[in-house]
Amino acid sequence: MKICYLSSECVPFIKTGGLADVSGSLPSEIQKYQNEVKVFLPLYDLIDYEKHNLREITEFKNVSVNIGGREYFYSLHYAESKEVAHFFIDNKDFYNRKSVYTNDSDEYMRFIFFQYAVLNVLQRMQWAPDIIHCNDWQSALIPELLKTSFSWDKLFAETRTLLTIHNLAYQGIFGTKTVREAGLPENKILPGGLYEHNGFFNFLKTGILTADYISTVSESYAEEIKTPQFGEGLEKFLQMRSESISGILNGIDTLHWNPMRDDLIPQNYGVNSISLKKVNKKALLGYAGMQETDSPVAGIVSRFAYQKGFELFESIIDSLLQKDMRMIVLGDGEMKYVEFFKNAVLRYPDKLFLSNGYNNELAHLITAGSDIFLMPSRYEPCGLNQMYSLIYGTIPVVRKTGGLADTVKDIDENPDSGNGYVFDNFDSGEFYNKICRALDDFSDKKKWKKMQIRSMNSDFSWENSAKKYNELFNKIRLH
Repeated sequence: MKICYLSSECVPFIKTGGLADVSGSLPSEIQKYQNEVKVFLPLYDLIDYEKHNLREITEFKNVSVNIGGREYFYSLHYAESKEVAHFFIDNKDFYNRKSVYTNDSDEYMRFIFFQYAVLNVLQRMQWAPDIIHCNDWQSALIPELLKTSFSWDKLFAETRTLLTIHNLAYQGIFGTKTVREAGLPENKILPGGLYEHNGFFNFLKTGILTADYISTVSESYAEEIKTPQFGEGLEKFLQMRSESISGILNGIDTLHWNPMRDDLIPQNYGVNSISLKKVNKKALLGYAGMQETDSPVAGIVSRFAYQKGFELFESIIDSLLQKDMRMIVLGDGEMKYVEFFKNAVLRYPDKLFLSNGYNNELAHLITAGSDIFLMPSRYEPCGLNQMYSLIYGTIPVVRKTGGLADTVKDIDENPDSGNGYVFDNFDSGEFYNKICRALDDFSDKKKWKKMQIRSMNSDFSWENSAKKYNELFNKIRLH
């Protein structure tokens, strides 16, 4: 099959979040199934052109594309990563912003242009994809563009579309005038129309209703988004498409996240050498300026955002830190959470350490050196950190939602297969009780080691995910 993959970010070129990790790993695994994959993304000024060996494709220099009666221009650049062809849409007016995403008044046009340009490139290449794989709102208009602005071109007659929702909270919501600028039928933005939602043009809603198939990044999240609690106002439309939605759990980069060969931690270890993990614990405590101890260390590596559930700590942080434990926190984001942890550090300087900002090396050290990993998310489409912690033998305490529910099995409910601690409701009492259970079990070294071995034997490789995506592509193509 020919697969065209659109993403607004992609490792190793540009990253702001988990979408980049997916886009950097999935295409190469999909290509192993005798598929031809082309990845498209914008050429942001943040991308290191020389480092990644990009080159301009001269026959695609200053190509004109008409959008809504206005002429725009793009150039095309190329690089290879993991033997996959990556194409970069270049327009300096749109992508030289020193940021991947902006709050600029033309943010909608940056990604409308991107989608038009990609389809124009495919036309000029005369390359007819079997599947166009769209990701989030930034490429969610592709299915509708194929039905409208590009419907005349028989090149796309057999092309099918898949829209993957990585986080439903981000929908691409813009004013109604956007429809005209996008060159799309204005009657569809009328109240109750295909594009309209709450008086605005909603890119993601449009994609949900026009894509041939929809996927999410975990099986549980695929079910959750059909409910008012997790549907972000779009649950009605997702229910309408219920038969065409499935969840495929993301994989993780096992090249860089593997305790046996991680070059960012002081001591490598594996299932047969778990005792060496304590070397990393000693290094972590040293980094935090804490005394070496056999007491359990709980780690957090997270964005400081509403989604991540840090409100649950407010009423329990004092009770927790009065126990025989240490807590190491690495986070970046909303200042109210930073201030919360800073204030707690003032009260418990010997037990709590906060590093504000993102530090990849510290993220690896916390994952390897902690005994317990805390992740009380309100919602979590997939989640990567709980998977990292599992394969590093760092036992997670998580809320039962999305990808957390699909990867962590509660030891109390599953004594023979459990690999962590899971609480059901977004409730600080439930969270506190599960942390206390983990602290109690930590002293039972035999039980704890069994749980670590089960965790470290987990298989979260992209091979598993790619196999399911390949099956889904075949299903969509033959539908």
